[in-house]
Amino acid sequence: MTAGLDGKVALVTGGGRGIGRAIVVELATCGAAVAVNYRLDREAAQRTVDEVRAAGGRAIATPADVSDEEQVRSCVAAVHDELGSIDVLVNNAGLSRLTPPAQLGAKEWRAVLRVNLDGPFHTTWAVKDEMLARGSGSIVNVASVAGIVPTAEQIHYGTAKAALIHFTRTCAKAFAPSGVRVNCVAPGFTWTDRVATVDPAAVERIIAGIPMGRGAAPEEIASVVRFLASDDASYVTGQVVAACGGRT
Repeated sequence: MTAGLDGKVALVTGGGRGIGRAIVVELATCGAAVAVNYRLDREAAQRTVDEVRAAGGRAIATPADVSDEEQVRSCVAAVHDELGSIDVLVNNAGLSRLTPPAQLGAKEWRAVLRVNLDGPFHTTWAVKDEMLARGSGSIVNVASVAGIVPTAEQIHYGTAKAALIHFTRTCAKAFAPSGVRVNCVAPGFTWTDRVATVDPAAVERIIAGIPMGRGAAPEEIASVVRFLASDDASYVTGQVVAACGGRT
């Protein structure tokens, strides 16, 4: 395993379940102390923390709704108090919905953008000043293939993730002179517990459109995040890695 995360402190938003949980475990396995952010599911976050601790790692659970700036600031302060300065931020928390255009209204539009776009802004702005002053740090945003390949039932979600990709690139350019890297992973269809809420026929159609003919395991996405977060990617910034089985 890489030593590029030894002794570092990472904050992973939405880290209790699915891709987020896999990211937490991957970073911890590679030597990072990890703060597992969650909004509602405290039990899932604590299970992830317990898993890391059982393997000899350091982890804490930190509640916050990433769409709320004050909650994010409190979360970051708690990480500082318990683990130390944040070296790695993974903006993984997201709200994914399939909504036919005829049913998409302003309320759902705002809800999806608040989590998927405002959230990464709040967390990035909460950690960036210290990273810039220190002259080091890595931010990895988890976008989606939906931000690259248009989907009629994901107008809100795809728009938010496309904007997150541009946010990644512009922040990378702005922060690069100070040694802070910003990159993005755009996962394709991934086997998480959310899949159980999707119509099986829709799942079949999605997989039929993937050249590799299958969905990803969360760990396959986490390994890409780990690389971008670590010192192994020390000369990589402003990049978008589409981990999508060739769909793009």
